[in-house]
Amino acid sequence: MQKKNTALTKQELSRYTVTFWKIVIGCISFGIILLFSIGLGLFGALPTFKDLENPKSNLASEIISDDGVVLGNYFVQNRSNIKYDEISPNVLNALIATEDIRFYNHSGIDFKRTFTILFYNLVGNKQGGSTITQQLALNLFSDEGRARNPFKRIIQKLQEWITAIKLERQYTKEEIITMYLNTVDFGAYNSYGIKAAAQTYFDTTPDKLKPEEAAVLIGMLKGTGLYNPIRNPERSLQRRNTVLNNMNKAGFLTDGDTEELKQKPLVVRFNPVDHTVGRAAYFRAVLKKDIQKIFQEQEIEKADGTPYDLDRDGLKIYTTINSRMQRYAEEAQREYISQLQREFTRSWRGRNPFKFQEAEKVLEQGLKRSDRYQQLREEGLTEGDILKNFKTPAKMSIYSWKGDIDTVMTPMDSIKYYKLLLRNALMSMEPTGPNAGYVRAWVGGIDFEHFKYDQVKMGTRQVGSTAKPFTYAVAINEGYSPCYKVLNEPVTITGYGEPYTPRAHNPRPGALTLKTGLAHSENWITAYMMKEVGPTAVATLTKKMGITSDVPAYPSICLGAFDASLYDMVGAYSTFVNHGVWTEPIYLLRVEDKNGNILYENKPQVREVLNQQVAYVMVDMLKGVVQNGTGVRLRYRYKLNNPIGGKTGTTQNNSDGWFVGITPELVTGVWTGAEDRAIHFSSTNQGEGANSALPVFAIYMQKVYADSKLKYTKGDFEAPQGGVSIALNCEAYAPPAGADSLVTPAKPLGTITKPAPVPAKPVNPSAKPVGPKP
Repeated sequence: MQKKNTALTKQELSRYTVTFWKIVIGCISFGIILLFSIGLGLFGALPTFKDLENPKSNLASEIISDDGVVLGNYFVQNRSNIKYDEISPNVLNALIATEDIRFYNHSGIDFKRTFTILFYNLVGNKQGGSTITQQLALNLFSDEGRARNPFKRIIQKLQEWITAIKLERQYTKEEIITMYLNTVDFGAYNSYGIKAAAQTYFDTTPDKLKPEEAAVLIGMLKGTGLYNPIRNPERSLQRRNTVLNNMNKAGFLTDGDTEELKQKPLVVRFNPVDHTVGRAAYFRAVLKKDIQKIFQEQEIEKADGTPYDLDRDGLKIYTTINSRMQRYAEEAQREYISQLQREFTRSWRGRNPFKFQEAEKVLEQGLKRSDRYQQLREEGLTEGDILKNFKTPAKMSIYSWKGDIDTVMTPMDSIKYYKLLLRNALMSMEPTGPNAGYVRAWVGGIDFEHFKYDQVKMGTRQVGSTAKPFTYAVAINEGYSPCYKVLNEPVTITGYGEPYTPRAHNPRPGALTLKTGLAHSENWITAYMMKEVGPTAVATLTKKMGITSDVPAYPSICLGAFDASLYDMVGAYSTFVNHGVWTEPIYLLRVEDKNGNILYENKPQVREVLNQQVAYVMVDMLKGVVQNGTGVRLRYRYKLNNPIGGKTGTTQNNSDGWFVGITPELVTGVWTGAEDRAIHFSSTNQGEGANSALPVFAIYMQKVYADSKLKYTKGDFEAPQGGVSIALNCEAYAPPAGADSLVTPAKPLGTITKPAPVPAKPVNPSAKPVGPKP
């Protein structure tokens, strides 16, 4: 009986053995079939050879300044690629020691580690077993991330294995680890990739990360939220020390160094990246639209025929902006306009700036354009209920030069508050030389996060007296001397609809030379010259000098009764400095794809507009504005005594303040005003361009000249080749005692090229604005 039981037991054992091997072979067969099916793409398409050559990722496009600084990014995810030699060994060592100690010895899958981790997971000690190559495969080719469903995760893991092996065959180990660090997600604050993480958490570049900093970042990979050094500093510190221990065990750190580093406190230099703030934010917004338009018009597309996406395709955008000059321009604006805002606010204290009908309309428009109004309308509230809501105090955060302020006020009061905020814009460009037309600084407003409308190129405002040089340039071009004298008395221009008689602000009595008339921005002298040369010639020259907005051939344009952008005005004034040659202001040099292939290269337009002699005369006359005219405070207050010219401008009711300044190497324009022209300065002393715009130019130039690395000199303007045949020193023509005061110098003016005449436009009789102030 005992033998029978023993025999049965052996028989059963044999059967169990056969069954066991059947299961094993079945599982192996199933695994092989499953792998084969996955390889065929039956459970989802695997990356092709082409995909492996060009892995897709949301790669940020970089905007690069002329001096090699990244001004900002366009991104969905703030991710920028770097090369292997731009990564600190501390980062590589921390990553390998913590994530994949046998990285350089396996071919994509570490089977020894996989089975070890599988055992740990079975006994309840959950660990991850993916190699760096497998994690890269997941980052690059899985749009949904790590699957939660167990069966789907098994399929996904096998897909990672196949892709990892392919990656190992396609790329070197250095390329794989670089790709991984470029694509890994470091959690919050738009930090994708090691470059963005280094900038966000330590305000540095990956090649400069110290061992303890690298340990913090690599430690985050286990849980970007759990070990975030900003949100969970204690856990981050513990995780950092764990990574340092791993580096010690792997032989990357000595025992002494490890203990010393572990004793250091967690030090973070937090610098979150946001494409709505930072350097040249207005410029970057305008640039993005320009590039999108260029790519569309010129049909610049990827090899597969799809359009480029600036937020995802990792383009390199090279610009003319100088990062240092951009910083100086933004600093100059902040220093002066914040001060001017306090004076502006104080000037209206105890008075109502909205009592005028035009200003009341501004408030009504502001109310109806607000997000709150639109939301209340969608909720079905009546106009009466909406107005009641706008008069009810509520908690809100408002912008100020000192930062956002949490306060309680009515929505209507907040509209008034924002309407009374001064806006300001600045643009600076090189007018001559190999970089003629290069825009070096672009400040389109006071704060892009709150006020996104660009006032450099997108916005236009009435230009006031900054338009006067166009009339004088036509006069000099037609043979008038800058020393020609005119009685400074009221002028009426007829023949263009209703008679046009501009007013003057504190006119200087007697006969004045054209040079003095421009220096002191005398309206009547300018109007007299308009009467002499005619509006058609002035409008024609103004357009030739790059003003793209409408410039009607009316007499009032001599005093700036037309709108133009700061961008156009700076380009126009550069013509005077550049010997009569207008060069289109450019700010985009070229665009490259992520592999360095040039997609677009920009070349500025150039055209000759004025005779060299005429252009030089205008430069001399603009120097007179600063030497003894409306721009003289550049000398006595800001101590800018080097050769500088320029022109102030102030429009009706002190709504707009302008200053365009010229030096031999830079032309810079500044505009200041409120969002709506109905809101303006109450006095000319505050609102004139000499007070509201010129100081920003002055502070900016002080900073530029103080920076020896920029190499801008303080030399004089270059005279035309062959010298100057036009008289510039008007004192040499002072009349003898008892002689007629209206002596016109008879010195020859040289060969002058006149603008080609064009048919006059029909005159609008109602176009009779009050003449602007200086």
